[in-house]
Amino acid sequence: MLPLLGLPPYASTMERAWRLFFFVFCGAVLLFLISPILIVIPISFNDTSFLSFPQGNWSLRWYEEFFQSERWNQAIKNSIIIAFFSTILSTTLGTIAALGLSRPYFPARALIMAVLISPMIVPVVITAAAVYFFYANPLGIGDEPLFVLNNTHLGVIMAHTLLATPFVVITVTATLTGFDQSMIRAGASLGATPTTVFRRVILPLISPGVISGALFAFVTSWDEVVLVLFIGGTDQRTLPRQMFSGIREMISPTITAAATVLVAVAVLMLLVVELLRRRSERLRGIRT
Repeated sequence: MLPLLGLPPYASTMERAWRLFFFVFCGAVLLFLISPILIVIPISFNDTSFLSFPQGNWSLRWYEEFFQSERWNQAIKNSIIIAFFSTILSTTLGTIAALGLSRPYFPARALIMAVLISPMIVPVVITAAAVYFFYANPLGIGDEPLFVLNNTHLGVIMAHTLLATPFVVITVTATLTGFDQSMIRAGASLGATPTTVFRRVILPLISPGVISGALFAFVTSWDEVVLVLFIGGTDQRTLPRQMFSGIREMISPTITAAATVLVAVAVLMLLVVELLRRRSERLRGIRT
């Protein structure tokens, strides 16, 4: 019991009881948080035409419909395309911003950081409404806009980039916390250009943080639905948007299959992020 509790052999009875209570309490909280997800997964293997738990016979009927339906396939395709390009944009912008903010004596660092992470604080529906009106007339000149981004893939990608960039900024900034700035000066003193220093010195060391931020950005775009409801059209119907529409029109067990796929992708991404976090700690000497 002691090795499992993480206590030394000389721990008192009170310490053991408190540690055991702590583990039981944390387990109960985690179970409360993931119970809805755990219920959705077995429902997706139901063979009936309505949602029920506990389910009847086990079946892959709704997964077959999910992967064979043209509407769901188009939604998956749109989600992958939008998440892929928004991840590239947000990772690039967030990494550049984090590198700038990590420099010593950067002016107004706290203010700029607050502005950069503000999309995480402001409710998504407010951001979606603001983006919708901005896209309707981006330059605010006259009655006719020069270009319209509503109901376009580019518009949804840019909107998702707005939401995903703060995650990259925070992740890369945390990675740069233990970065030795003298390595940049050493590379410059040896005649390396700033591009070479970034490619050969900085990027290999911060790559775990960059990849982690990219994964967070991908998951953010992959799961987002509110912005798509405001600025997306029928051609930009993503997987979460298709699920939302299915709930409004007719509740089908196919939605549970789609939800299980979304959960599986999110869990896989989080596992990769955890592996990268541990690798980053090993590179910085925090973990052996």
